[in-house]
Amino acid sequence: MAANLPHEFNRYAKYCKHLRRILKDTRHSFEDIARSGYFDEEQLLEIRLKPKDVQTVQEVLFQSVGIVILGQSFWAKSCVANELFGQPILPTVPSGETEKGYLNWRMVRFKYGTQTQVSLALPNSYELVEHLVSYDKPWHTVPLADLKLKEEIHDDPALESAVLEINLHHSILKDDVQIVVSPSNCRFTLEQFYDVCTEGLSPILIYAIESESLNQREITELIELKRKAPKSPIFFICARPQQSCELTESEQHARSSLGTSTQTWSHSYQERSPLHHYQLARKRRESFDVRLRKTSLTLFQQLCGLGFLNMLPQDVNQKRHRRYSGTIDVDSELVENFENFPSILLYVRQNLQARLVNIAKILNDAHNRCLRMFIMSAFSMTWDMIITPKRLDYARQREAELYESLMKIANENQDEIRKLIVETIDSMKEELLERASKHEFQGVQLSGQSEPISTRDLHVCTTEIQDLVLGTLNSAVAGKLIGSVDYLRESFIGTLERCLGSLEKVCKESGESVQASNALKQILNAAYQVEVTVKTSSTFLRALFEKMKQLVQALPWKTPPHIDKDWKRKVASDMLASLSPLRLSRSICSQFRERLKTSHDHFAASLRQLEAIHSGRLERTEEQRLKVRKVHAPRIAKYALESTSLTDMILFGMPQIGREIGRGQYGVVYACDSWGGFSPCAIKSVVPPDDKHWNDLAMEFYYTRSIPEHDRIVQISGSVIDHSYGSGSTPAVLLIMERLQRDLYSAIKMGLDWMCRLQVALDVVEGIRFLHSQGLVHRDIKLKNVLLDKRNRAKITDLGFCKPEAMMSGSIVGTPIHMAPELFSGRYDNSVDVYAFGILFWYICAGHVKLPYVFEQCQSKDQLWNAVRRGARPERLPQFDDDCWQLMEECWAGDPGQRPLLGDVEPRLTRIMERYMDKPAPSSRLLEKEVGFLSSSPYIDLEFCPG
Repeated sequence: MAANLPHEFNRYAKYCKHLRRILKDTRHSFEDIARSGYFDEEQLLEIRLKPKDVQTVQEVLFQSVGIVILGQSFWAKSCVANELFGQPILPTVPSGETEKGYLNWRMVRFKYGTQTQVSLALPNSYELVEHLVSYDKPWHTVPLADLKLKEEIHDDPALESAVLEINLHHSILKDDVQIVVSPSNCRFTLEQFYDVCTEGLSPILIYAIESESLNQREITELIELKRKAPKSPIFFICARPQQSCELTESEQHARSSLGTSTQTWSHSYQERSPLHHYQLARKRRESFDVRLRKTSLTLFQQLCGLGFLNMLPQDVNQKRHRRYSGTIDVDSELVENFENFPSILLYVRQNLQARLVNIAKILNDAHNRCLRMFIMSAFSMTWDMIITPKRLDYARQREAELYESLMKIANENQDEIRKLIVETIDSMKEELLERASKHEFQGVQLSGQSEPISTRDLHVCTTEIQDLVLGTLNSAVAGKLIGSVDYLRESFIGTLERCLGSLEKVCKESGESVQASNALKQILNAAYQVEVTVKTSSTFLRALFEKMKQLVQALPWKTPPHIDKDWKRKVASDMLASLSPLRLSRSICSQFRERLKTSHDHFAASLRQLEAIHSGRLERTEEQRLKVRKVHAPRIAKYALESTSLTDMILFGMPQIGREIGRGQYGVVYACDSWGGFSPCAIKSVVPPDDKHWNDLAMEFYYTRSIPEHDRIVQISGSVIDHSYGSGSTPAVLLIMERLQRDLYSAIKMGLDWMCRLQVALDVVEGIRFLHSQGLVHRDIKLKNVLLDKRNRAKITDLGFCKPEAMMSGSIVGTPIHMAPELFSGRYDNSVDVYAFGILFWYICAGHVKLPYVFEQCQSKDQLWNAVRRGARPERLPQFDDDCWQLMEECWAGDPGQRPLLGDVEPRLTRIMERYMDKPAPSSRLLEKEVGFLSSSPYIDLEFCPG
């Protein structure tokens, strides 16, 4: 046991080093993301580590591991410390033995040192100048005098709280590990000395028990400990004094020599004592241990009542080997027999594993949050780049339609406007004359009816009557004109204004100012003010009023004897009679056309300005999307792969690689009997030669691990990074996945029957539909990427080129004969998988794996691509029926929009299967010229990597 603990601590230190590097790289990447300015503060806050997580990470990765030994007595704690070191480093004096002048035991802290050194120091402070017995002569066990506190030192608080620090050249302390033995029988509370014992440490707690039960003070202390460290498990170990065993003196001597662990000390004791004496002592001890277990029931019940233990024990092995799905919690344990102390090894291992796994999960959660943010922002940016040009085109188109409609009104509806004006004048004539007769002049004072007035005053009175009549008539005519074009509100205004508003809102957020909406409003003003308010209609009313005034013929007034109601009515009547509706309507339409043209030109200029701003913004958005897709996302995905792989390595270890079962362009596939509770497994070993391949592998791993489990998709069960591969310079990534029987290429070549092949086609469609439902495009559907289980049911594998549509860069990827024509242009969507399925279905219906004749004639990659772009497709074979051939042709249509939806393909395949259940399968016998020969083309299974 003592020999294995250093190995656990060494492995823990190695894993902590990896996690610190991942943490450092993650922080640098997050800083780069923040400096890029692509994301707002709310998004950045979402991906950063939470303060609580930061504290947890700091406590585990940047603090020493400390085994803190608590307990009932210093004797029991000394037994535990000696067992950990494998030597009697502390004296094991029973607690019942007291010496005059000694009351307390010091706290002891063991650290690593190349030479043994002892000092007395204040907790984590300076060393005290105090003479110790350890200075006087060499020692193997710490002298009692240095451990015990004399009664007279209570007057010196410094000496009472001082810690005996011992540096030892011992393997268990080598990897920055400390062992702390808490003070005993002191006046400090548990909370006080617990803080001192665990300061600067990531503690592993051991509680040594000497008596058969806990007294009230110890129960109180454990309650405080539970409150102080609620999530810290405790290893309770019973270490009872020898004199409580009813053994003879020689048996007690034998047990004392035997030590606290038979496994550790039995060999050394046999060298010092006669064999029969040792056997007798062991026999009596076994009898004692039976009685010991009976007395431990009370202790077990007490610990259960305090919440440390569970009355329902769990299967430790089952708990340890279940698939990891979150953080790991380690339960407290009670070891009732000190001979079983070696179980501390498993307890320590679980504690260290739990800390590492929990830290890895904290980092991995941050990575996943960041990647999800990248994907969502990529979708938003892609949507923006697609929809913004469409919005601009829509605004241009709708404004043009509005302009043409208004111009048509101005050109064709002049007579209607004239009639409208005549009708308005006729309907309001009496009302206007009555209002004019009652008008009180504001610009002139009349002293009496008999007094004549001047020509100037007469002109003022006439003008006021004219303004009154024309103003009233103006409002009425404008209102009816507005009503005549009110339908434009529903036809154009609503959606057009919203469209412009959304375009201008983006510009305002970036500090740009565009007046397209104002230009639209000017068009609407020209359209008789569709939206009439006092403010917006004033311009048109004023213009119409001025035009009416110009069209009123000069009134032949003469100086009357006096101004009365009749005169006012006469002036108003003459003015209305002088108004020419024809000339007014003609003038209105002419003015309308001029204003429309001016407003239309202004709008076109504003829209061009808006388009220029958005064009520059979309260029920046594309640069941002490219950097997120090419730099930030792969880098974070790599860290996610490393953190997840480290978790799998900690929990399940390195998989045992078996025979080679496959080989591809990027890696080798091996068999594995079992790993992590999965059996049998396949291990895909990939050695990324550069950052680009690392990025591709990391993104494949992320997408495969992030999608839910599905019967038609091969899941990755785990991953491990072998840092020792290539002497550590080129680590190998091992992806562990379920192992199936064979791929579709081999199955067809070996003669898979027709109905099974149809079922495989259905399975493949189901798998592709599932990937598309997750927003992913596979981009490499082919025979060798379809695996079959023992029942010949298909699963899609190799998601190396699989990506969300928004994260695709337009790279030319895939296997040439399965690649849709638009792949060569760089602009494509998930319909490329439908095209690839069409080619795959050709092989399924053909019943062989020979290359189609048209592709066989191509001697180079460029010839093949050119042939596909020109419309070259596989030939129809005699065994194809009409339904199957029609489905193939539709799937590999050159126009992506003409390809069927997979939701329609699936029921069509089902109907084909049902039809063949009652009739024989089509013959696979082919004419020689149609069969040809096995393809010698190097492009039949060549893959092209993302650029």
